[in-house]
Amino acid sequence: MPRRKALIIGINYYGSNHALKGCINDAYNIRQFLVEERGFSPDQRDMVMLTDEPKHEGTPFYPTGRNMLAAFKWLVSFNNPGDSVWLSYSGHGGQVADDYGDRESGLNDTICPVDFEINGQINSSILHRAIISPMNPYARLTILFDCCHSGSAVELPFTFRPDADGNINMINNIKQGVHLAVQATSLLQGGFSMDRLDDARSLVADAATFFHGLHHRPEQADEQGLVDEGFHEDWRNEAKDAWMFSGCADDQTSADTSIRGQATGAMSWAFMSVMRQNPHQSYIEVLQNTRYLIQQNYSQIPQLSVGGEYNLSQPVSAENREDP
Repeated sequence: MPRRKALIIGINYYGSNHALKGCINDAYNIRQFLVEERGFSPDQRDMVMLTDEPKHEGTPFYPTGRNMLAAFKWLVSFNNPGDSVWLSYSGHGGQVADDYGDRESGLNDTICPVDFEINGQINSSILHRAIISPMNPYARLTILFDCCHSGSAVELPFTFRPDADGNINMINNIKQGVHLAVQATSLLQGGFSMDRLDDARSLVADAATFFHGLHHRPEQADEQGLVDEGFHEDWRNEAKDAWMFSGCADDQTSADTSIRGQATGAMSWAFMSVMRQNPHQSYIEVLQNTRYLIQQNYSQIPQLSVGGEYNLSQPVSAENREDP
């Protein structure tokens, strides 16, 4: 029987100069949405939440860079054809200089763990290698990123953006033919480096602790709960069944706002509102309707990125890969 599996991350950066208000609310609202509307189980073996609430500090559920990378590993490991996998992130997004010259803007999108001021940000190349490359190509991955500069945050090859009239345009954020850097890339900007997959075992969080904390350690895992899937160098030819809704374009910011008296991210609120109105909309319809809802009050433009040349008219509720 196909499995549903979810990782939900919300970071408010309590006590910092960069504090946000709505990201942890986003995480709990998304958890409720997945359980009540999408058939996910709240059991910790199937759904994991990382938030910077004080109760999580010092545990695998506190969203440091190391814990986030370990959680990504848990999310994308041991998935089977037909599985439905969810990842959402609400927090700060940033940009750093693109050291490889692959991007037209000269900048590499990042997300910001709670300890980013000490250990740095996680860039889009690493996000792709940690999340997209290891995915079973016949399991469906749905991603929702509600953060600034999130348009190409996981470097999926095809990105679509609606204009004010709802027309969909395909955009090229990254130069044609770019390959993911496999050697000598920065794992966490300013903090760590990774030359080989084996090195990742000592750089990510203690995966054994993480898996034991979830009471879920597949037999196929080694002593650290990791597997050697190997990374794919040509990301344009990976054709992973991955679909990402992002809150804005690479050069935009994403609003941390208040709606009906509750602090929330504009993208998280709009996406869930649209999906609740009609859970059987196509990917294009969800993108268009989310754009319509957001543009009433905000300037950010949501985007849809896709891991292959798939039919964008298929419903978001579809769990099995549907080729063109």
